[in-house]
Amino acid sequence: MKKLLLDIISELKLVLAGKSLDILLPPILFLLLNNLWSLPAAIIGSTILGFVFLAKRILHKENILYAVGGIIGIILANISIYINNNTANFFLPDLISTFSLIILTMITLIIKKPLAIWVSHITRGWDLKWFYRKDVLPAYREVTIFWLLFFILRFSMELYLYLNSTLEELVLFNVILGFPVFIGVLTFSYIYGITRLRNLGGPGIDEFKNQSPPPWKGQRKGF
Repeated sequence: MKKLLLDIISELKLVLAGKSLDILLPPILFLLLNNLWSLPAAIIGSTILGFVFLAKRILHKENILYAVGGIIGIILANISIYINNNTANFFLPDLISTFSLIILTMITLIIKKPLAIWVSHITRGWDLKWFYRKDVLPAYREVTIFWLLFFILRFSMELYLYLNSTLEELVLFNVILGFPVFIGVLTFSYIYGITRLRNLGGPGIDEFKNQSPPPWKGQRKGF
C-alpha cells in the first residue's frame, strides 16, 4: 500500500508539474479584486497574473502551454465581461474547454486512438506501438471512457451553475470542488489503469523496448 501511495504521488507530480497554479490563482484573484475593489481592477489584476505565470515559465524554460491557455481564457472572458457586463462570463472559457474535451475524447474513442494514450505518450515519451498492443490498449480505452463520463458530468454541473448560480458559487465549484475532484480522477485512473495492465498480461514498457520474451512481469509503475 505504501509503495502504491508513493507511486500515485509520483504520478500526480509528473502530470501536474506545478501547472495547476496557472489555472487556480487567476480566478481566485479575480473574485477577490472584484469584491474588494471593482470589476476593472479584477480584470487587470487577473490578466497581469496570467502574464506573470507566462514570464515565469519562459524564464525557467518550462512548458508554457498551461500559462498561454490560461491567458487566452482570461482575455476572452474579460472581453465577454466588458461587452455583456456579466462577471460570471469569466468562467465561460472553462465551460467551453470542458465541452471541447467531451468532443475530443469521443473522437479519439471513435477512431480507436484513446485520449489516455496521447496524454501518457506526451507526458512520458513512451513508444506509441506499445500502447496499441492488444494486451495494453484496453486499459487506456477504458480509462478514456471513464474520463468521458467525468467530462460530461462536469460540463452538466458547470452549465447548470453558469446559468443559475452566483459568481461566488462558480468559484467554489471551479476552485474548491473542481481541483480536488480532478486529483481524485487522476488517482483512480492510475490505480485502475496499472491494475488493468497487469491483468491483461502484456509486457511492461521496458520489456517491450528490450524485446523481452514472455512470460512478462508487466507494467509495474507508470500508466
